[in-house]
Amino acid sequence: MFDAVIIEKNDGEQTASFRQIAQNQLPAGDVLVKVEWSTLNYKDALAITGKGPIVKSWPMVPGVDFSGTVVESRSSDFQPGDKVLLNGWGVGEKHWGGLAGLAQVSSEWLIALPAAFSTRQAMILGTAGYTAMLCVMALEKADVKPADGPVLVTGASGGVGSIAVMLLSELGYETVAVTGRMAEKDYLESLGASRVIGRELFTQKTRPLEKAEWAGAIDVVGGQVLASVCAAIRQRGAVAACGLAGSMDLPLTVAPFILRGVSLLGIDSALCPREQRIRAWDRLAGLIDVTRLEDVVSEYPLSQAIEAAHALMDGKTRGRILINVAG
Repeated sequence: MFDAVIIEKNDGEQTASFRQIAQNQLPAGDVLVKVEWSTLNYKDALAITGKGPIVKSWPMVPGVDFSGTVVESRSSDFQPGDKVLLNGWGVGEKHWGGLAGLAQVSSEWLIALPAAFSTRQAMILGTAGYTAMLCVMALEKADVKPADGPVLVTGASGGVGSIAVMLLSELGYETVAVTGRMAEKDYLESLGASRVIGRELFTQKTRPLEKAEWAGAIDVVGGQVLASVCAAIRQRGAVAACGLAGSMDLPLTVAPFILRGVSLLGIDSALCPREQRIRAWDRLAGLIDVTRLEDVVSEYPLSQAIEAAHALMDGKTRGRILINVAG
């Protein structure tokens, strides 16, 4: 038996509880991992609170990522004692995830823990840090360079946004943080933001093209915010879009794309090819100062993961939410 957060649905009503479950309840997989750390991402909070249609199979252990130690393996790629991590692949949605003491998963979903990180540090970064790195890599591939001008990060006080600010500033970009919580200004500047501006500047309907101010952007909000950002991107700039915290809708015109050559880059972290995942984690290992990670994290025991999910949905958290699974 081991501790877990489990989501169930009975008579159309969803409930999330913290309790013990048995190992023989785990879904199929060729690697069994003792989970040490997991996280709460926006998708996890949607699943636990029932505020988004995330869960596709019931019952479900949420947690889209985790790190830990291999206990049993029928794969030649991993041996007992190996340190591993997992991000995405439908875990926490279709397959039981990381908010439990044990996880049984496909070896194809796992990657070896980079030597630069402990299992705890890897989950401070987690899916948010890995997604932020994918966004930065996409902007680099689109030839957005530090000399081209400022780069926006929307939702900057959240998990993806916080790490994106750190990465961009480390790479020499003039990084402008956009947030709905100006009380976090000092926090964002400590991460490397050169400026912090209010989200309200981007929430109103814009003209098809606005003043060209930004060389690029990383957006986690979607909706009108993403539309407003696209309308103000400079010639040949690019926007990496990885979230929908505001809305799935996108009320814009084609003007930024056909008149300024702006690129809108979709970032799919959940089903990203394994080779690209490894490249992203290798880049994180080379760029992240692990001594600074404590600045962006709040830690909770697994028994408080449900309460933390509600706090995240209520906008009462910032940065990364780390879940201590092993205790």
